[in-house]
Amino acid sequence: MTTDERFIQIEGVSKLFGALRAVHDISFTIRKGEFFSLLGPSGCGKTTLLRMLAGFEYPSLGEIYIDGQPMSAVAANKRPTNMVFQSYAIFPHLDVRENIAYGLKNRKMSASAIEEEVDRALELIMMPTYGHRRPHQLSGGQRQRVALARALVCKPKVLLLDEPLGALDKKLREEMQLELRQLQREVGITFVFVTHDQEEALTMSDRIAVMAKGRVLQIDTASQLYEEPLCKEVAGFIGSMNFIDGKVVSTTDENYIVEAGPLGRFCVARREGSVLRSSVTIAVRPEKITVSDTPVAPRGENVIKGKMTAHAYLGDRNHYYVDAGTGSKPIAVAKQNNVRTGRNEDLVGCDVWLSWKPESSILLPLTDGG
Repeated sequence: MTTDERFIQIEGVSKLFGALRAVHDISFTIRKGEFFSLLGPSGCGKTTLLRMLAGFEYPSLGEIYIDGQPMSAVAANKRPTNMVFQSYAIFPHLDVRENIAYGLKNRKMSASAIEEEVDRALELIMMPTYGHRRPHQLSGGQRQRVALARALVCKPKVLLLDEPLGALDKKLREEMQLELRQLQREVGITFVFVTHDQEEALTMSDRIAVMAKGRVLQIDTASQLYEEPLCKEVAGFIGSMNFIDGKVVSTTDENYIVEAGPLGRFCVARREGSVLRSSVTIAVRPEKITVSDTPVAPRGENVIKGKMTAHAYLGDRNHYYVDAGTGSKPIAVAKQNNVRTGRNEDLVGCDVWLSWKPESSILLPLTDGG
């Protein structure tokens, strides 16, 4: 592994607050120039880990290295990092230029050099004519851009972002996700981004660390996390997922055959590197399932008969919920609205048949992920 591939090294890091272990024995690396996200629910330890990278907290055990240098003895203001917060934290009494220049003035740079750097920063965030506006004259997205510019103008090796888009409305947040990703590509700085929003992480990240209860469950690309989760907890947190518990009763060259009680038998395609266990969970995404109001013959596919209990029309897609008669959680189905029909398809109360291909589902260990 090259130096660039282990630009940030987190080695055996734990953080204790009294008897509470907020982060538990975490080890992984972040590459130089990578957009890396820490994703998980509230209380999973992601913000604590970010604060340890920033120097606002120190590991109880283990060490953090940035560009080969140990950080335990380095104060926050001496680290090659800068941080952007959800609250923006820009100064209300300073205009945009003065906010961006704040860190540069503390470095005793000349006035002409500061002017040049601020001009570049304003161009970078696409606000070249906003330099003399006050924060109260800016939108939420513009204030967030100013906060980013103020952090980036000091040229840190690592930019740390603590849910910086959380205060924005949905549409603006989605726009800022694309802008932030493009900005990161332009400056080439390593970004470490904390969020609880899975879509946000999937949209922007080169790789994502999914965390829960102070541990890292899986680190992978967005597509790998979505299509190839390693445990039930990751599968359930990234997007929507249906789970069917069962036992592997036989195998073929292509499939595992799983007995799932009253639901019958299912075929799940064998995958390279998969570990066979007796007790398993079949995981299948809602959009991988086809719904029909007429009987479906198996013919190599997995089929469940059930009753439609609910339907939600979301414009670009329909969500259906089907009771399979086992007393467990309804099976979720998502259908894209590719053709305008002029009406909402609604099968609530009707018998329906669900089917999916063996390669559209995966097997997970029954007990992994809780």
